[in-house]
Amino acid sequence: MRIRYGFWWWGWSLFGQGLYFPPVGDTTWARISPAALGWCQPALDSLLDFVGSTRTKAFLILQNGRLVVEAYFGGFGRDSLWYWASAGKTLTAFLIGKAQEEGYLRLTDTTSRFLGVGWTSCPPEKERLITLWHQLTMTSGLSDQGPNPDCTDPACLTCLADAGTRWAYHNAPYTLLHAVLEQATGLSTQAYYATRVGNRIGMRGLWVPLGYNKVFFSDARSMARFGLLLLAKGVWNGDTLLRDTAYFFQMTHPSQALNPSYGYLTWLNGQSAFMVPGVQAVFPGPLTPSAPPDLYAAIGKNAQVLCVVPSQRLVLVRLGEAPDSGDAVLIRYVEELWQRLSRVFCSAAGLSRPSDSPAWRVEVDPLSRKVQVFWALWPGTRLRLEGLDRMGRTVWHWEGYLKEEGQPVVWPAENLPAGLYGLRGEAPGLVFTTRFFLP
Repeated sequence: MRIRYGFWWWGWSLFGQGLYFPPVGDTTWARISPAALGWCQPALDSLLDFVGSTRTKAFLILQNGRLVVEAYFGGFGRDSLWYWASAGKTLTAFLIGKAQEEGYLRLTDTTSRFLGVGWTSCPPEKERLITLWHQLTMTSGLSDQGPNPDCTDPACLTCLADAGTRWAYHNAPYTLLHAVLEQATGLSTQAYYATRVGNRIGMRGLWVPLGYNKVFFSDARSMARFGLLLLAKGVWNGDTLLRDTAYFFQMTHPSQALNPSYGYLTWLNGQSAFMVPGVQAVFPGPLTPSAPPDLYAAIGKNAQVLCVVPSQRLVLVRLGEAPDSGDAVLIRYVEELWQRLSRVFCSAAGLSRPSDSPAWRVEVDPLSRKVQVFWALWPGTRLRLEGLDRMGRTVWHWEGYLKEEGQPVVWPAENLPAGLYGLRGEAPGLVFTTRFFLP
């Protein structure tokens, strides 16, 4: 008989569990308690204290579509509206993908096709190089160094580099995507959003003209609904809003090599390097080291944040004022959130209760900090071990054949920080999981 134990994340199985979608046109939203997920309540309380102390208005966490955390601060409520700032860029990217799917435009189209020749002050041969793809990827080559990077007047739009050769977080080329969308579809951005997205998923929201920009306003639950739509890859409870899976993939994966942590108007974690707004420098490592590598996010001024983590079926929303007096398209603040959030998931390495078995045991030497895995299996048995940190990330791996009976496999964990870890072992016909504390 083949015995196989399930692999779990945060005490909540992701296998066989369909996503929940809150009803359209209804305030009902199913919940699941942090305790049911095995979350640490003291760590969650500490997270909420931090969130509340950083001028947050609304903070939501969804697991499998269900509300786990819904907190409001400072008189802000469930129906209160707030701006998304640049987090609305990801919503715009979704609308552009839908417009392409419907045949209104192509990413390879030149911007001049919709805005006319002379929409910039670039030489004609340079202007003709700029396509919708360059606007989506922040690689238009237009200068972001003028006195007003939001200005979309032709006099403000000068060429600093050829399209596709320079990455710069520049609002003006992005903003003009709204003009492209309206010219291509014949509808206002608001009407196109409402009919293609908002009405179909029960999402409230309004695109408001502010200066040169169009800024999206909504309640926190509407932002969470959009996050859930992204988590489901453009499908809402069986209703496919975006069928172009190739577009969605590029939107949520590196779109170009200049800044691998940027898709289509969407920030990406887990890449080898990243760039940030206003700086022409490439920083090594992932955008948010404490978060799962597959996280992608919509992030706006003053830390308007929408995070989606497909591997953990999680959506996180933060709306509010600037956490501090500094500048804030706050990559740093998102990292601080995840440092605290990672402590909440205390079912170590995403493993549920250990699958106890007389076939193995784990011993930790508190002095050497070596982890020894003992197996009561026949010599010559092929064994695979995987060590996982609190977030479910692999930090150690071993594969081989057992030699003498009773001889342990040693995990040299002396360089790992103290905390809760998980171990998953596989032998023919068997899978076992456990967790332990490394002092």
